[in-house]
Amino acid sequence: MWTLLKTCREKIYGVNCLEAAKMDLTLWQYQFRIIMLGDSTVGKSSLLKRYTEDLFLDSINQTVGVDFYVHFLEVEPGVRVKLQFWDTAGQERFRSVTRSYYRNSVGGLLVFDITSRSSFEHIKGWHAEVCEHVKPHKVLFVLVGHKSDQEANGEKMVSREEAEKLAGQLGVPYVEASAKTGQNVKQAFELLAQRVYQGLLSGEIELQEGWDGVKCAAPQALQLHRASLTQPSTAPKNNKKCCG
Repeated sequence: MWTLLKTCREKIYGVNCLEAAKMDLTLWQYQFRIIMLGDSTVGKSSLLKRYTEDLFLDSINQTVGVDFYVHFLEVEPGVRVKLQFWDTAGQERFRSVTRSYYRNSVGGLLVFDITSRSSFEHIKGWHAEVCEHVKPHKVLFVLVGHKSDQEANGEKMVSREEAEKLAGQLGVPYVEASAKTGQNVKQAFELLAQRVYQGLLSGEIELQEGWDGVKCAAPQALQLHRASLTQPSTAPKNNKKCCG
């Protein structure tokens, strides 16, 4: 059995892991668990390092099992979310380890390398696998075409039109990004965080006992916030689709 190696790489405004553990929970109102999905070497870890630490390394060790990152984000004035990222290994031999993290995730970044046709073709498989394992919970996704900086070199193997078509089929937004240049990295992660937050406010995402996809420091405040929102319609929710 492969040993799960979880690396504590918490970048919380320059605070180290031990100090972060002592922080008051009032620093955040919500916690979202986000899982990184995609083949090995597509650059999932590079994207996370750029987003959480604003760093890019030409050479980065492959993820073994699952790595762990934390970042804080203000999704609207006065509402801070703790984003807890699970960076999964893309190799098949670690799949039994990474699958155990699907169920307790509320969001997923589906990442492919725009210079690798096969990584793009495997996205449907990653999406289907997560949807199967999260039932009866729901995961919201963003599709990311990584290494957009390579387009200038003529190495792009997946067109924007193809990727947007796939995103439309999966019912998710699409973003092209580059950890090397920083292009659209922040936008990709924060788009997903906003999708989850809006899903929580609308009731598409529900807090459930025993599920760690979303945690709320003040559930009663969430109920009051929901009640204060003006709903555009009273159409019944579609409970058949687990993912989006």
